[in-house]
Amino acid sequence: MQGAKETDPAAIKDAIRAKAIELGFGTVGFATAKADTSTKQHLADFLAEGQQGDMGWMQETFERRADPRTLWPEARSIVALGMNYGPGHDPLALLDRPDRGIVSVYAQGKDYHDVVKSRLKQLGGWIHRSYGCELKVFVDTAPVMEKPAAEKAGIGWQGKHTNLVSRRFGSWLFLGEIFTTLDLPPDESETDHCGACRRCLDACPTKAFPAPYRLDARRCISYLTIEHKGPIPRAFRRAMGNRIYGCDDCLAVCPWNKFASRTAEFAFQPRAELTAPRLADLADLDDSAFRALFSGSPIKRVGRDRFVRNVLVALGNSSDSGQAERIEALLDDAAPLVRGAAVWALAQLADPARFEELRAHHLRNEADSEVRQEWQAN
Repeated sequence: MQGAKETDPAAIKDAIRAKAIELGFGTVGFATAKADTSTKQHLADFLAEGQQGDMGWMQETFERRADPRTLWPEARSIVALGMNYGPGHDPLALLDRPDRGIVSVYAQGKDYHDVVKSRLKQLGGWIHRSYGCELKVFVDTAPVMEKPAAEKAGIGWQGKHTNLVSRRFGSWLFLGEIFTTLDLPPDESETDHCGACRRCLDACPTKAFPAPYRLDARRCISYLTIEHKGPIPRAFRRAMGNRIYGCDDCLAVCPWNKFASRTAEFAFQPRAELTAPRLADLADLDDSAFRALFSGSPIKRVGRDRFVRNVLVALGNSSDSGQAERIEALLDDAAPLVRGAAVWALAQLADPARFEELRAHHLRNEADSEVRQEWQAN
C-alpha cells in the first residue's frame, strides 16, 4: 500500500488534496509547470500599455512571471490552492456612511500572506516527507501568475474583473501555489462562466476596465490606495468616496457570490476596529500609533503616510465641515504626501475665506513643489 502511495500519480494527487483540505484549504487543483503562450502575451500587452502604473516590479520580473520554469527550471507540476475568505457581511454596506472608512474585506483580518504561506509550508513539508520530491511554495509576492495557474488547475476562472471566480466560493479566494518536481497529471482547466454578465465592469467607480478581462491598474482604487506612492490623481478622488484601503465593488457584485460561504478561518475574521472605523480617528494616527493599530495586518505595509493620505481624501468626500479643524492640523505634517492630501480635503470642507487665508500663509512657507501645486490648484 505504501508503495502505491509513493508511485501512483492519481493516488498522490488524492493524498495531497486530502491533506490540503485537512490543513484548511478550501480548494485544490493540479497543473503542469509550463508556460502558456496566451497568458504571456496578455501580460506583455498589459505592460506595453503601461497599465501597471507604479508596479515596476511587474516589468522587472516579466520573464520569470510568464514562464514557471524560468522561475524554477526543475518544476514539473503546480499544486494550486485556495483559501476561502468570504465575508459574513455586505462589503458595500458602508458606502452610505461617509464618516466611516471602508477597508477591503481581505485586509480586515490577519495578513493572509502569513496565514497562507504557513499552511503552504506545512503542506509542502508533508509532501516532501511523503514523496521525497523537491518543491517551492509561493503566495502573492513571488513572480507567479497565480490566477492563470489556478484556472489551469481547475479551481476557478478569471472573470471579467480579472480576478479569480469560483463556482463554490465566488470571488473570495486567497491563492497559493506549490511548485514541485513531482510529475503529476493536470486537472481539467476551468471554463469561463461569466456569460453576458457585466456587473463587475459597471460597478467600478473609476471605470478601470477598458474592456472585459482587461484592467487598467492606474484607474483602480485598490491600486491607488495601496500600490500608488504619490498623491491620488485628482480625477479619481471623488470616485474614491470613503474607500481607504482597497476596493471590493467589482468582487462584491459578482452573481457567483450567491454560492459563497463565510470563511471558517479564524485568522480571516474581521477585526472589530476595521469593520467600520471612524475616519476622524484614523486621521489622527502618527507613525507609532499606525504601526500599533495595524500590527499583523497587510495594511501596515503601505505605511502611515500613504494610509493617512487615503483617509484625508475620504474626509474630503465626507461633506462634514466639522472635520476642517482636524484637517488643518495636518497642513504642517512632516510628510509632503499628507500635507498635499490635507490641502485638497480642506478645500472641500473649509469656509472659503479661511481656506484663502491658509493658502496665502502656506504658499509663502511651503517648500515641496507638489504641495504648492495642490494649494494653487484648489
